[in-house]
Amino acid sequence: MEESIGTQGAPPDDGRRVGYLELLRENRGFRQLWLGQIVSQLGDWFNTIAVYTLVLQLTGSGRAVGLVLVARFLPTVVIGPLAGVVADRFDRRRIMIISDVLRAAVVLGFLFIRRPDQLWLVYVLTVLQLLGSTFFEPAKSASIPSLVSGRELMTANAISSVTWSAMLTLGAAIGGFVTGWFGTGAAFIIDSLSFVLSALLIVGVRLPRRLPRARSKLTMAKALGFTDTLEGIRYVRQRPRVMALLALKPAWGLGGGVLTLLAVFGEKIFPIGGDPAFGIGVLYAVRGVGTAVGPIAARLLFRETRRQMQLAIGVSFLFGGVFYMAFGVAGSFAVAAAMVFLAHMGGSLIWIYATVLLQASVVDDFRGRVFAAELTLLTLTLAASNYVTGELLDRFGYSPRAVTVGLGAIFILPGIVWFATKRWWDRDGRQTVESGRPSTQ
Repeated sequence: MEESIGTQGAPPDDGRRVGYLELLRENRGFRQLWLGQIVSQLGDWFNTIAVYTLVLQLTGSGRAVGLVLVARFLPTVVIGPLAGVVADRFDRRRIMIISDVLRAAVVLGFLFIRRPDQLWLVYVLTVLQLLGSTFFEPAKSASIPSLVSGRELMTANAISSVTWSAMLTLGAAIGGFVTGWFGTGAAFIIDSLSFVLSALLIVGVRLPRRLPRARSKLTMAKALGFTDTLEGIRYVRQRPRVMALLALKPAWGLGGGVLTLLAVFGEKIFPIGGDPAFGIGVLYAVRGVGTAVGPIAARLLFRETRRQMQLAIGVSFLFGGVFYMAFGVAGSFAVAAAMVFLAHMGGSLIWIYATVLLQASVVDDFRGRVFAAELTLLTLTLAASNYVTGELLDRFGYSPRAVTVGLGAIFILPGIVWFATKRWWDRDGRQTVESGRPSTQ
């Protein structure tokens, strides 16, 4: 009999799938967090399209776009481990609220950028904005298993994934048109307001009280988070399954240079109406549709058991890589958009199944640090991939099509490794998950 996904202290899994509307209707805490996600991510994609457009208008450089992505990734690489310690030490709801408020103020700074010599300010503001995200995301991911029961966990993450995709689709498409018609300033103002509304919604979330941490003597290493970070590293090293799951999203990030290429393709290869904002917006919107359809299709194709999810993860790497390569050689915009759609269907399955399995495999006391480590490693691989992509385009003169095909080939490799190493990381496959829902209120 295959093991099901559950959490300690949660109701027994009766095998019945929880519906999307059922969860949103009956679980107020998750509903509030979800509504905050909607408005915040919608504004984020307005901001993303506007920043790309602004940089291309100021410089016309693919390398400059790649550096913006590096700036978006840098805070997580540097501060990510500390963010995980903070998420495990302090009130996760307050962390999310403070992060939203700070980001609302920072994004207004983009309104003052008007000339090419102010490009440095784009990078500074991007770093500050993503600094808030670095603290927000681990706190949010670690909070979800505390808001839902074991049998609701897959549904909750599917809703979050589909919502991210829907906001990408709407935010990229509408953001592209708003930026094209009204300028980048309108998009930045909308993004700032979205963070304010998100903070107000999260105020209404009530997380269960967490078990008190054992008291110990305060040292400099403990105060700076080094002790807790090393404790988290030991926790992961002793658990091959957790280590393998932790590596999935960073492995996906190896092909992340496609994010730069979507902007370049939208501007140079498939422009719409002569304005790069429209082409970029449409390609990012198609990406969003693919990531929204992926989790829905997965519920029809795979059962929500550990073995089925693990199978889907490996297949999805292969699936995504093949269609990234096909995107690189597509001769028309319609075919290119279809390939982006299919590739990101595969990517969305990796994302959601990795999240569900990791949430169910890590105890609550370590969840913040594990998800912060995952985000840090993902960010590092995404930054490296986008930087290399920009250099290949600008310094070495490779065509966007050739670079895209190469990234697709790279994306296939983690799928091969996933299947090849299964006997090592899945040797504890018959054991139950450890996990993590607090039993006290």
